[in-house]
Amino acid sequence: MRLFMFDVGGVVCENTSVAPMICEHLGISRSEFLNIANQSGLKEIQTGAITVEKFWAEFSRISGIFVVEDLWAKYFHPTLNTQTVQIINHLKKTHRVVAATNTIESHYRVHLARGDYRFFDKVYASHLIGYMKPDPQFYIHILRQEEVTPTQVVFVDDTKENVEAASNLGIQSILFTNAQELWQKLFDLQLLPKI
Repeated sequence: MRLFMFDVGGVVCENTSVAPMICEHLGISRSEFLNIANQSGLKEIQTGAITVEKFWAEFSRISGIFVVEDLWAKYFHPTLNTQTVQIINHLKKTHRVVAATNTIESHYRVHLARGDYRFFDKVYASHLIGYMKPDPQFYIHILRQEEVTPTQVVFVDDTKENVEAASNLGIQSILFTNAQELWQKLFDLQLLPKI
């Protein structure tokens, strides 16, 4: 029995980047937005240290642009990668599969409402556990909660930095590019049947 940890944005769901739409809405460049967002507590909303409301209040104060609604939620319209879901459903027949995701309350609520987490045995969301990838504590927290050692785990993520951080802890990690390639990699590891 192995534990599989799946990232959500970019792996299970596509179309999860809202920055371009927010930038257009606010009339600022991506670099301007990210600069102000980092100062306003971007990391803090991802680790649950501050609320989304507090983030936008701070963002409004720093930028001088008055934000009256939660733009994170307004422009968040993810689409499910049904091929990845197929892989998860296959793995669940013999293994435990959990979500290991960096997210914020606004996006978490959207995913819940859409049922995007229903395929998982459990969801470990950064804003709820207080750590975010690639912080080693993020992975260590899940290992402890699941009572597994790194060698019993396979981690799938589409961000190289996150994959490397998990790998450094001894977790078998796969950089996700597409579902077909993931299936092949899992087949090579004798974890899935041939496509």
